[in-house]
Amino acid sequence: MNQGKYVFAQIAEFLPRRVFDRLVLKYNGNKFVRVLSCWNQMLSLIFGQLTNRDSLRELVLAIDAHRSKTYHLGLGSGIKLATLARANINRSCKIYEEFAWYMIDQARRINVSDDFAVKVDGNIYAFDSTTIDLCLNVFWWAEFRKNKGGIKVHTLYDVKTQIPSFIHITTASVNDIQAMDQIPYEKGSYYIFDRGYNDFDRLFQINLLQAWFIVRAKDNLKFTRRYSNKVNKASGIRCDQTGVFTHQRSYSRYPQKLRRIKYFDTETGLEFVFLTNNFSLTAFEIAILYKNRWQVELFFKWIKQHLKIKSFWGHTLNAVKTQIYCAIITYCLVAIIR
Repeated sequence: MNQGKYVFAQIAEFLPRRVFDRLVLKYNGNKFVRVLSCWNQMLSLIFGQLTNRDSLRELVLAIDAHRSKTYHLGLGSGIKLATLARANINRSCKIYEEFAWYMIDQARRINVSDDFAVKVDGNIYAFDSTTIDLCLNVFWWAEFRKNKGGIKVHTLYDVKTQIPSFIHITTASVNDIQAMDQIPYEKGSYYIFDRGYNDFDRLFQINLLQAWFIVRAKDNLKFTRRYSNKVNKASGIRCDQTGVFTHQRSYSRYPQKLRRIKYFDTETGLEFVFLTNNFSLTAFEIAILYKNRWQVELFFKWIKQHLKIKSFWGHTLNAVKTQIYCAIITYCLVAIIR
């Protein structure tokens, strides 16, 4: 079937054209377009991700070097720098955002695995963000500090499939806790947070939605123990307590009982304290779930090393988002093909 086709053209066949065309129609992406369609634009950006191009000029030169083959690569009849730059600035990034959600869904379906250390019915997600520094003189809209700009990529990472299930892009000035409001919570699923997400109002909302959370507690947490469960200290569990918050303000924001687990990690020599609303898993299973939060950090490290999300090919917010979503589409392509 693929005999005689270039490798990039074979890769592009894993992209569902009909789904993409419906999104282009939804957002009028090809309105007044004569030479560079949204499809050609996306393929060009994916080509740039896979070939590790540092700038838009370098990307266009690389495509131009294969001028006689661009049609067969699926890139159209040729691309000009100014045309591609305008497309990144003007065409709605929502097209590529929603297409990224579709590709994420497909990649998660293909990479479903039952081989996980803790057997639970729901999905297991780790939520965190990574900050990408930007030059404030160029990216004027991304003011973070007085002389510094940046954006944050807030990511809900599916630990079982190793695919990001949700991504929310903001300027770096947005507090991480605020991004919790954008998470599409699922009943019965597990959400793992670092200590920067100790917002008891939002954690209580997760509890009301009948989802489970595991969050690392802050050092100054005041907790009143009601009773303790027996623990196996050889496993690293130091205590497994049930209780409520001591301070009235904290209790008013989370007025139900919680579980407090203290765990000593022999590999790192560090002690962790977790809070969770789950009372069915063992304390050691809770600790194992939290240890898997590190996978989202590995994901950030991988995409920064292998995809282009640290140097951008456009300077507007729309161009930056378009590039990031095309990077996620590329990541999903790799996950589907491998």
